[in-house]
Amino acid sequence: MYYEDVDRALEWVAKAFGFKEYGKRFADANGKTIHAAVKFGKAVIMMGYPGPTYKSPKRLGQATQCVHILTDKVDDRFERAKKAGATVLQPPDDKFYGQRQFGVKDPEGHQWYFAQIIEKQARRRKT
Repeated sequence: MYYEDVDRALEWVAKAFGFKEYGKRFADANGKTIHAAVKFGKAVIMMGYPGPTYKSPKRLGQATQCVHILTDKVDDRFERAKKAGATVLQPPDDKFYGQRQFGVKDPEGHQWYFAQIIEKQARRRKT
């Protein structure tokens, strides 16, 4: 994922989502972090700064992607993200496909969705 300020993003995802920094940060000649990674369970998310012409979703005024993460304790995670200042896109809600899910935006406008399985088999939509 690209960020205008990788250092700030690393701090924020740790506070809001409980991600742990993973591996080494890499910086440019000016000391600005241009690559780092965070870990969530077994998953690793790479974060980077692609250069001065990059514009975050917030600066563009539109979403450019979303991340969907399966986890547990969705309601607790939602409260943690809200407390960290996340913009709520969707409060926790049980979906017809068998997941309880919420969505938030981070300070640069990236959309994050967290969900937990609430049924072994998702209910099928009746048509």
